[in-house]
Amino acid sequence: MSLKRLLSLGNTLAFRLTLWYAGIFTLSSCVAFLLFYMLITSVISERRDQELLSQAGEFSTVLRVNGLTAVRSYAVLEAQAAGVKKVFFRLLYPTGQAFSSSNMAYWENIGVDAKAIETLLREGQPVFKTIDIPDRRDRVRILYSRIGPEVILQVGQSMEIYSRFIDAFKGIFAATMVTLIALAAGVGWFMARRAVSGVEAVTRTAQKISAGTLEERVPVKARGDEVDQLATTFNQMLDRIQTLVTGIKEMSDNIAHDLKSPITRIRGLAEVTLTSGKAVSEYETMAASTIEECDRLLDMINTMLMISKAEAGVETLYRERVDLSGLVRDACALFEPMAEDKGLTLTCNTADSQEVLGDNRMLQRMLSNLLDNAIKYTGSGGKVNVDLSVGEGDAVTVTVTDTGVGIAPGELTRVFERFYRCDQSRSQSGMGLGLSLARAIARSHGGEITVTSQLGQGSTFTVTLPRRQGA
Repeated sequence: MSLKRLLSLGNTLAFRLTLWYAGIFTLSSCVAFLLFYMLITSVISERRDQELLSQAGEFSTVLRVNGLTAVRSYAVLEAQAAGVKKVFFRLLYPTGQAFSSSNMAYWENIGVDAKAIETLLREGQPVFKTIDIPDRRDRVRILYSRIGPEVILQVGQSMEIYSRFIDAFKGIFAATMVTLIALAAGVGWFMARRAVSGVEAVTRTAQKISAGTLEERVPVKARGDEVDQLATTFNQMLDRIQTLVTGIKEMSDNIAHDLKSPITRIRGLAEVTLTSGKAVSEYETMAASTIEECDRLLDMINTMLMISKAEAGVETLYRERVDLSGLVRDACALFEPMAEDKGLTLTCNTADSQEVLGDNRMLQRMLSNLLDNAIKYTGSGGKVNVDLSVGEGDAVTVTVTDTGVGIAPGELTRVFERFYRCDQSRSQSGMGLGLSLARAIARSHGGEITVTSQLGQGSTFTVTLPRRQGA
């Protein structure tokens, strides 16, 4: 592994998680070892002191039963049995003067502690001392105990065995800790890599998307953990972005196509007028035609902006109580002259007053677009029916039914797309934005528009609006 990769590895989340895991494990192990060490040393010290007290008790019994001479012999025998380098015994007067002892050749540097004897005589309790012998590695544990009225026993025991045990324990612990820390680092690295693998998958997908592959998605495993939730949310965001990007691309293509025709007409008219026009009336005609085409372009652009704002949720809707029944009746009354001119029958069936919370102006435009479409694509002698009723749940339904040209089954899913015009509508004027705007307005009010149709028999557009949406 190169140095650069090693340095970059130190900045990864997996590396930091591994350090935290290994550090916490090491700290916990050290605390546990310290507590265990204190417990062991405490138990060993207590056991050692109990052995010394037990020996003092044995000397006291021998003195009481067999006398001082027997105690002297017993001290020599006990020292020889245990080893003259392991233990020694010394018999003292209360003044601290020694009158008998075991073989002291190995313990000649150990004297009598006058303060310990003073404390023993004053308090009457055995006194323990731990001393270091010059030029020796191990220490000595010494007990001063009164075994008779005029006899004090000084017992010294080497701590070599206990020291070796503690040293062995420390060595075993050190080796165990090194092994466990290495194991903890390995397990921590494995767990950290496993934990962040989902995040890395999101990162790789984002990098591919940045390179231009918008179809990429993060693989979601069936674990249901936080990483899967992140991947699912990220994929949903990508679906939304892809839908928006596709819509923008289609809209851009449609705009380019629909702007091309009026701009070409404006330029052609201006070119013809400039090259062949001689009278003022010709220039006036050109100006009027240009204004008409510009108005058409402005209307198309404004409608598209309104659709985009409504779909993006940035269009500010004025929420108020709107009598939808009255709104439907007013829309029918407005379009009745147009229906009569085409020889159509326009009927309006509304329930009693049905109120919704919404923008009166936007709802008017939605109804106007639906009625305009129904009348435009219904031939003479046909019928257009508008019905308002209470739908399922807390909703109001407006249905616009016509007996017009109808919509082919393959085109039903596309009639709400911007600039899309069915084959039957090519001969009619329009921009293909009316139904897109109507759906955007319905959805901005928390509702929806659906359509059913049979080619040559007519279409039915159904608007469902919640009555308390936005309350």
